[in-house]
Amino acid sequence: MSPRIIVTGTDTGIVKTVFSAGLAQLLGASYWKPIQAGLDGETDSQIVARLGRLPADRIVPESYRFRAPASPHFSAEVDGVRIDVESLHVPDVGERPLVIEGAGGLMVPLRRVALYIDIFERWRLPVVLCASTALGTINHSLPSIEALRKRHIIILGMAFIGERNAETESAICDMGRVRWLGRLPWLSPLAPDRLQAVFKGAFIANDFKT
Repeated sequence: MSPRIIVTGTDTGIVKTVFSAGLAQLLGASYWKPIQAGLDGETDSQIVARLGRLPADRIVPESYRFRAPASPHFSAEVDGVRIDVESLHVPDVGERPLVIEGAGGLMVPLRRVALYIDIFERWRLPVVLCASTALGTINHSLPSIEALRKRHIIILGMAFIGERNAETESAICDMGRVRWLGRLPWLSPLAPDRLQAVFKGAFIANDFKT
């Protein structure tokens, strides 16, 4: 079976959507954002389609779309919707790989009694953990690694985003006993050609195979 990979972050604002676009392009994968919270401007699926130059048939429609740019559980409540956690199943995209992007970090609530990590545990798919290279990232990364391990979720490795910080990156990987997959620097301007070129130089496709 072609790889199905979950992309999650240690926190919100990690820019994992940009990483997901680069990864989907690198692997020739389809992309799925199960829950989209916030419909003003581009959605995450639209950003990935644009930056990764993915055609429409490689973007799997979201299972839920909410207007408010907030935690999924709150966005759902605002729209008067209850997220049926048990109905969230990984879509069949045939032989093509699939990149699945979560929302925020692992402990983002989908309902007041269910977290994203609960879904990841049920799916039993490997996870790429995205982390910023900024100050405080060790304190965010190590608990995320520990939480995934407690649920027996496979961690493919760490993908760092931001300016180079070799000491911090190696500390997280050494103390967390996880692989360093690469680092995506800040890109300005953030354009599809630039993302594709930098991503291919920063990451190796075979590293994302289990």
